[in-house]
Amino acid sequence: MSVVQQPRWLRFYYYVRAAFSIAWVAAAVLAAGHPSLAALLLVIYPAWDAAANFVDARASGGLTANRSQALNVGASSVMTMIVIMAVMRDTYTVLAAFGVWAVLSGLLQLFTGLRRWRSQSGQWAMILSGAQSVLAGGHMIHKSAGVIPPSIVDVAPYAAFGAFYFLVSALWLTVAAVRSSRTAV
Repeated sequence: MSVVQQPRWLRFYYYVRAAFSIAWVAAAVLAAGHPSLAALLLVIYPAWDAAANFVDARASGGLTANRSQALNVGASSVMTMIVIMAVMRDTYTVLAAFGVWAVLSGLLQLFTGLRRWRSQSGQWAMILSGAQSVLAGGHMIHKSAGVIPPSIVDVAPYAAFGAFYFLVSALWLTVAAVRSSRTAV
């Protein structure tokens, strides 16, 4: 993908990531009283993240050029398998697994944002998102050790903040593209 196409790709990618996360949060809230549907949604979330990171890395120069995303593809794929096993056990295990994954994927997103900082606009939101993911993961791990049984609703805020940051980055890139086209005329 050319340097000119890259901002367009990221803008599209960030809008798609935001839309998916918004839809997932809405479905998670509706699935709160339905364990089978909640379990399916909990498995879909890291699987989607693995697929999305894979597609973005491929569109952004390949997995070799995007090591943090390649690692994120691996971590999210492994986490999908772990969540499949965890949903068969209990919600405490699921929340702990999501917490560990949020910490790891947050660090990897932070590194991806830092790597793209010089060449792409809007990466400050991705850096903040990665840092907040690490904090949210710590919170989920802590909450998984509590006495109140967790549910999918305990994961929904994590996904909602992800949607927010992807949307902010997409809008930032859209505004940058509009400004750039106006100055080119």
